[in-house]
Amino acid sequence: MLNFFGSTTNSFCDGVSRRNFLKVGTFGAGLTLADAYRAQAAAKKTEGTRSKAMKSAIFIYLPGGPSHLDMYDLKPDAPKEIRGEFNPIATNVPGVQICEHFPLQAKMWDKLAVVRSLTSVDEHSDTLVMTGYPDRVNATAGHPSFGAVVSKLRGDGPESVPPFVSLRGMSRGTEPGYLGLSHRPFTPSGPGNANLKLAGGVTPERLDTRKTLLDSFDDTRREIDASGAMKGIDAYTERALDMVSSGVVRNALNLEKEDKATRDRYKGVEQFLTARRLIEAGVGFVTLSIGGWDTHGQNFQSLKKQLPKVDQAIANLIQDLHDRGLQDDVVTVMWGEFGRTPKINASAGRDHWSPAMSALVAGGGLKMGQAVGATNAKGERPKDWAYTVPQLMSTLYRAIGIDPAMTFPNGSGRPMYILDDRDPVRELV
Repeated sequence: MLNFFGSTTNSFCDGVSRRNFLKVGTFGAGLTLADAYRAQAAAKKTEGTRSKAMKSAIFIYLPGGPSHLDMYDLKPDAPKEIRGEFNPIATNVPGVQICEHFPLQAKMWDKLAVVRSLTSVDEHSDTLVMTGYPDRVNATAGHPSFGAVVSKLRGDGPESVPPFVSLRGMSRGTEPGYLGLSHRPFTPSGPGNANLKLAGGVTPERLDTRKTLLDSFDDTRREIDASGAMKGIDAYTERALDMVSSGVVRNALNLEKEDKATRDRYKGVEQFLTARRLIEAGVGFVTLSIGGWDTHGQNFQSLKKQLPKVDQAIANLIQDLHDRGLQDDVVTVMWGEFGRTPKINASAGRDHWSPAMSALVAGGGLKMGQAVGATNAKGERPKDWAYTVPQLMSTLYRAIGIDPAMTFPNGSGRPMYILDDRDPVRELV
């Protein structure tokens, strides 16, 4: 059984389980890897290929809503019940300070930037930061995720490499919406890795024989399909088999291919190394997550454990991209769904706070070494110019060569913009 769409479950304070779903049998019943690639191939016959200037993106999601006041927007002069337990430290960019638990990022801030004046919505979901639309809208509108858009437009990528990979499983936010099932992410979690290699005793010649047999089964299945589900999906098992036989993805997922010193640097945050390797292998979009950030209680106790891991992960990933000359070809963002309340509650925690949040950005040819925007003295809301999540997402789309004003037809055939709120974060461009 190939865990194609993930199996991770995230539970937040509202008690709702963000269960990832749809396990499918490799080349078996239901939607298989081959089916997904058939759909993608059929769709791309009418799409055209992506721009040669199109770059790659990494989205790091912090599930639960990280505290902006304890990471990148500290308020040392605020009352104790607001400023909390952490102190700011200087970065290598004059005038920019971040949390004391981020010493590695502080030393390389010229390669990073933070947007401190973002506003959000009070929803425990990754939908807003993955699609640019809140969950309450997207549940019916079906706008595609950032990765799905990359998948649709990345027409000239290597056939043996999936354009969209989620290392954190499947969620509503990663859905392709009206772009169609073929643009869902590949999720190599659980037992899926075992399916990226030839089974014992299966030679390339036997694989070719199985492919021919599969083609005949697929033809028959289309003939007897009364639902129309196969309509418009051309036979395209080749790419699925390519993934198995070429070993490109399997090699990218095999961290043993890295030297021990590199593996040691990423110890405990191995997903970030996997993300870097997938991007190097030709994947256009990777999303991953780290930690749990719904800190209604014991906020500082939790963050003392989590922030050093985030610091380790970001510093290694971004430095590696620079060392490989990829700093302009890959844009990275790290954010959650909202910030946390300025005032610390009776449980030493911070609650949901959508009027203000921060996002870390790196690469993509954007302007680094800065802190964009500011919140007021208590971190309650943007002080001057407020930016929305879609506006930052619009900036990220532009950074990888996608026009956010591009349209795609929805299920009713109506042309829909990728984003409705498309003004960029002007300080980054």
